[in-house]
Amino acid sequence: MQKYDAANDPFILGGHTFKSRFILGSGKYDVNLINAAVEDAGAEIITLALRRANTKDEENILDFIPKGVTLLPNTSGARTAEEAVRIAKLARALGCGDFVKVEIMRDSKYLLPDNQETIRATEMLAKEGFVVMPYMYPDLYSARDLVNAGAACIMPLASPIGSNKGLATKEFIQILVDEIDLPIIVDAGIGRPSQACEAMEMGAAAIMANTAIATAGNIPAMAYAFKNAIIAGRQAYLSGLGRVLARGASASDPLTGFLHD
Repeated sequence: MQKYDAANDPFILGGHTFKSRFILGSGKYDVNLINAAVEDAGAEIITLALRRANTKDEENILDFIPKGVTLLPNTSGARTAEEAVRIAKLARALGCGDFVKVEIMRDSKYLLPDNQETIRATEMLAKEGFVVMPYMYPDLYSARDLVNAGAACIMPLASPIGSNKGLATKEFIQILVDEIDLPIIVDAGIGRPSQACEAMEMGAAAIMANTAIATAGNIPAMAYAFKNAIIAGRQAYLSGLGRVLARGASASDPLTGFLHD
């Protein structure tokens, strides 16, 4: 049996190569979560909101992210493309690098991304040399526009942010996996390792999660479970999943001939 080796299956994003396909999302941060994400889940990319990196009222999250981890500032709080661009430029000026996750949400109740403003921001930031990772509601037409705007990947939500409800948009994510020639990183709503595994089996390139691990009873153990689930799902996808019958059954062993001489 050939074992899965991440070194032979690199995750390439914006010209950068990563071994891990787990990304720690922003939100419920503490030192234990960051340590678990890096040490137990193998995260090489960690998102952060600019307000967490540039404040005197709270701990600076940058002080707790290990060296060698790629920072992924997000534009949390932006309501327009222009606001998102301003936040991204501030993050780069603070030394956070050229990666940026575009989050634009005008709705404060459901926190659903505004796809049209996200497309505009992606185009502006790509022209500024950013590696743009847009968070979006899974829609094929919007995804195609994001590709044309210069996105480095597409990040569809699985279900509402922080809900842990899993792959509520599964069918739409599958369309993006099948039709978009960029890495599809499933973001928001993944609540269990099994759901992360299922998304990877579908052909997703990576998983972003935060709440599922941050709210677990044992954070390091859950981080490790996510790591294994993502690897298992990736290996299953690369191996080629078995067929699914529309109806009836098919015996795995022959049912005839064994009683004959």
